[in-house]
Amino acid sequence: MTVSLHNITVDCADARSLASFWSALTGWNLYYDDDPEVLVAPTYPPQSFPTMLFIPVPEGKTAKNRMHLDLQPTDCTRDEQVERAVALGATVTGDHRKEDGSGWVTLTDPEGNEFCIERSPAERDGGGGPRQIRLTL
Repeated sequence: MTVSLHNITVDCADARSLASFWSALTGWNLYYDDDPEVLVAPTYPPQSFPTMLFIPVPEGKTAKNRMHLDLQPTDCTRDEQVERAVALGATVTGDHRKEDGSGWVTLTDPEGNEFCIERSPAERDGGGGPRQIRLTL
């Protein structure tokens, strides 16, 4: 038996606001209606998975994420993507860049959820390679 990854679900205080941040960061589209849940996906109906689903909950975030997203830019450098994320409202919480250009940056979104930005494929191997959004445990 196999399964497919359908949604990456994020509990949050303000679903539309947080989903707007992630929509701007990923370049994906924002979908919502009268339902309090908000979907961020490349297309609608979603043709590729996973999508991101934002669900409002009454309690706030109280501890470090046990799982987070590692993002890899596809049309800019890691450093440009970090600058863009910060301009959108993210906060840098850990800088693991090295002098040789390797490494990553750890950030939090406006509600404190951790994510990392890695080097682009071009920065890793001179180009090519698939777009990657990797879950890290």
